[in-house]
Amino acid sequence: MLSIQQGRGAVVSSIRNGCGTVASNIRRSVSAFVAVALGVALVATTTLLLASGRPQVPDRLAQAAVVVQSPEAGASADSFMPTRPWSATRAAELTSRLAGLPGVAAAVPDRTFYAQPLVEGRPPATDGQREDAQQGHGWSSAQLGGLRLTAGEPPRKPGEVVVDRALGLRAGEPVTLLTAAGPESYTVTGLVDEPGVHVADEVAAALAPGVRAIGLMLTPDADPEQVATAARGVVSADGQVLTGAARGALEPRNDARTRWIGMQVLTATAALAGFVTVFVVSSTFAFTIAQRRRELGLLRAVGATGRQVRRMVYVEALTVGVLGGLVGLLVGLVLAPALGRPIVDAGLEPSTFQVRYAPWPVAVALAAGPVIALLAVWSASRRAARVRPLEALREAAVEQRPIGRLRVVTGALLVAMGAALSVGTATAAEARIAGQYALYAVMALVAGATVLAPAVVRPVVRLLRSPVRRRGGAVGLLVRGGALTATRRTASIAAPVLLTVAFAVLVSGMVRTTTAAYAAGRADNVNAGWIVVPDRAPGLSDQAVAATGGTALLPTTVFRTDPGTLPANRPLTALGVDPAGFAAANRALTVVAGSLNDLRGGDTVVVTASTNLLPSQPYALVFADGTSVSLRIVAVVTDDSLPGDLLLPRAVVRTHDPSALTSTVYVRDRIDPPAGARIVDVATWAAEADAAEDRLVWLFTLLLIGVSAGYGAIAVANTLLLAAAGRAADLRLIRLAGATRRQVIWLVTAESALVVLIGALLGGAVAFVGLLSIRAGLADQVGAPVDLVVPWSVVTGVVGLCLLLAALASVLPTWRSLRHRPARSSVGVVG
Repeated sequence: MLSIQQGRGAVVSSIRNGCGTVASNIRRSVSAFVAVALGVALVATTTLLLASGRPQVPDRLAQAAVVVQSPEAGASADSFMPTRPWSATRAAELTSRLAGLPGVAAAVPDRTFYAQPLVEGRPPATDGQREDAQQGHGWSSAQLGGLRLTAGEPPRKPGEVVVDRALGLRAGEPVTLLTAAGPESYTVTGLVDEPGVHVADEVAAALAPGVRAIGLMLTPDADPEQVATAARGVVSADGQVLTGAARGALEPRNDARTRWIGMQVLTATAALAGFVTVFVVSSTFAFTIAQRRRELGLLRAVGATGRQVRRMVYVEALTVGVLGGLVGLLVGLVLAPALGRPIVDAGLEPSTFQVRYAPWPVAVALAAGPVIALLAVWSASRRAARVRPLEALREAAVEQRPIGRLRVVTGALLVAMGAALSVGTATAAEARIAGQYALYAVMALVAGATVLAPAVVRPVVRLLRSPVRRRGGAVGLLVRGGALTATRRTASIAAPVLLTVAFAVLVSGMVRTTTAAYAAGRADNVNAGWIVVPDRAPGLSDQAVAATGGTALLPTTVFRTDPGTLPANRPLTALGVDPAGFAAANRALTVVAGSLNDLRGGDTVVVTASTNLLPSQPYALVFADGTSVSLRIVAVVTDDSLPGDLLLPRAVVRTHDPSALTSTVYVRDRIDPPAGARIVDVATWAAEADAAEDRLVWLFTLLLIGVSAGYGAIAVANTLLLAAAGRAADLRLIRLAGATRRQVIWLVTAESALVVLIGALLGGAVAFVGLLSIRAGLADQVGAPVDLVVPWSVVTGVVGLCLLLAALASVLPTWRSLRHRPARSSVGVVG
């Protein structure tokens, strides 16, 4: 028999080398290894996709080594507003001066306007997915992208156009272009291999008088950086000079917006994967340590210190983290390229997106595995170090105390914090802030419920005692007794279900409730029978609007450049309207000063109360053609009166923005819609107003729910697998007491179902608190009652997945251990 000193040396040697112990416990922690590998695979995949999501230089500007861009709009980066344009006069001046710089072969202004070819009288269906297919340019800008004719000649006069040969047209054939004015007849003079159309420069100048970019074609021996430095001296503060990858700032605004949305989705997925992986692995290690208390007590009994035990647990976790990280990295490297096209098709990345490998995502993934494992095992290692030597002699597995005072205080504080945040959600002034408060509230409530779960298990089980007693019989009695006796084990299994259900119910319910509330509020503000909207086109032409005879909204972007206002070049959405028709169609309109009837002529404007201005005061704006105009305020309305920032006479918008398109036409009676339009009822229009964003948000929601539900199910299955392995002797003893194998199987299935039910009830209650506060805040914002919408299909799917995996994880190992009927022996239970 080893002496105490010999035992201490053997333990120290085992901890240092760790081979046998580590290998044994890796087999115990297969589910932790799988969780780490899956988490790192998601992190590697998402970071590789993020690294590939850099802004791309537009193809039509790829050959311009230096591009001069007009001044940035004074707005946040995620607003994706266009830059403030130069006027035709200022653009001509800059073009002339830039063309004279050393090393510049040509300076070409790039003009962009709306022009869409019609096929069989309608825009092609694929155009709805490509912004460049709905744009026109002057032919001179074709050289900026190295564009060459594949057939025919360039356009030289009005009525001539070069189109994409994918349309199937030939040089000399007629084609109808849908413009802001209406359908116009053109003759095809040439073909190219790029979407969009090119017209004569004089036509482009008339359709797009404002200029936002000037491309510089350089001589072969020119240094782009030297040319860029000289160009900065020319434009000074009236623009910015871009070279190299910085020219990606010129990508279409819709592409930039799509890329930004994809970045938010991928970042959130990576963060959620890391968080949930730590949660799952931590639960696994905690349960494993609980099962190894006798083993750890034996190590302490033969001389191991708490520090040595903690180091041993860290070595095991680090091994799992390193191996799982390597496997996850390899999976991510294979998975990322395969997901490139699907995320483009889903609308999370623009059509120019391509997956590219980069060093930093690989480094992040390699570090993620060990970091996740070490963070997850921290609490379990401390618990392992506190195991006393007498644990080696303990035979009973009864828990000594379900919950300590410190844990009660911590849980109570978290619940109080969640309640306070719920109140903040209900009283928030903005939907964005309310959503943030709601998420934080549920996080606090989930954490509090998880901490207090061992204390909550007993009342919940007693609440379910009557139905279980009526139908459960002896099995029901054992289920109740086991849950009441092992509250910590019950709580640890229910915790991932609680987290998963709370997250799924809150996020899905919040998205659906918010969508329905805003649609209802939008519809309630409109006084019309039907609404004409674009069909396969970004907007309606003037000819289409005239055919409807309704009240139209003509939006355009203008810029506030008054030196006394901040930020400089602040973009605003202006609506060109007929004042009488707009007042009749808008129930939310409230005039606080002046008269809407005075909105006429070329120098009038209606502003909102937040401007703190009064009628008759001047209001200077820069329009889409780059010209600055001083307007006169004729009326002030409340901030919630307009679906924009200010009102202008429709003729003023059309004069300064020849390519502006009408977004909406309100009509009383149903009509036959003109080309490029369709007619819908008010409810449909309200639901479709943000349909593209709603679809992406719902896709994002399902992705996050899928990640959390998958990990939650893994955590439940893992914990139950470990529990089943540790209870094999107990189940054999029940067989010896007279229970059939079928009854034992029913026992473990009922226990799993009870635990999942407890987690689902607690998670649903937590989420319901958050949803009620969100509904209260939305009702205050829209000024009308809001229905609480919970997508029960999602909730049922999440709970069903947890229940299915929990049952399988309990039944399969139990069935395997009970294949042979146990027999008595002089030593104990055999078989």
